[in-house]
Amino acid sequence: MPKTPIERHLTLLKGCDRCPRMHKPVVVGRPVASRIVLVGQAPGDKEPVLGRPFAWTAGKTLFKWFGAALGWSEDETRSRVYFAAVCRCFPGKLPKGGDRVPDPSEIEACSHWLEREFRILEPSLVIPVGKLAIGRFLEPAPLADMVGKSFRVSLAGRQADCIPLPHPSGASPWHRMEPGKTLLAQGLALIAAHPAAKVVS
Repeated sequence: MPKTPIERHLTLLKGCDRCPRMHKPVVVGRPVASRIVLVGQAPGDKEPVLGRPFAWTAGKTLFKWFGAALGWSEDETRSRVYFAAVCRCFPGKLPKGGDRVPDPSEIEACSHWLEREFRILEPSLVIPVGKLAIGRFLEPAPLADMVGKSFRVSLAGRQADCIPLPHPSGASPWHRMEPGKTLLAQGLALIAAHPAAKVVS
């Protein structure tokens, strides 16, 4: 069967070698022609091995959020939401521990892929997860001013609703304490009520 536009896109993306400091392979999600695009930050060290975004601890938390708010299992979420990221390769570890944050040139090099996805999918809902991803769409501000709200954004000439979520990392207590807990619930409720989520329910 002929490949769909998003399948062809992912084939090209998997061959990307623009950033020499990034660790291969490129991590991609399923070729879902969805009107919902979730934008993560960058893969951790487990995602390249397991071959999918949000494959480890943070993913378990993220999929619990979707399960509670929309009633979707992890498999259903992966089949209904297109998973993108600010950077698609593992940036590597820092000498003193923790993951290296992608540098501006790497973020810029990878932005080409995200813009292409917007042109192909024409999403009506974008869900940036974590500060690095939120910063791709919105001006810098405290998480408390962004989570729990919906914003209108534009990327590659496409308008979409943007509903930010905090990063589901176990290292961050923000989403487990107030006001983060309440704002997270508000953000998930906005996602569940969005027409794009209703289409795939």
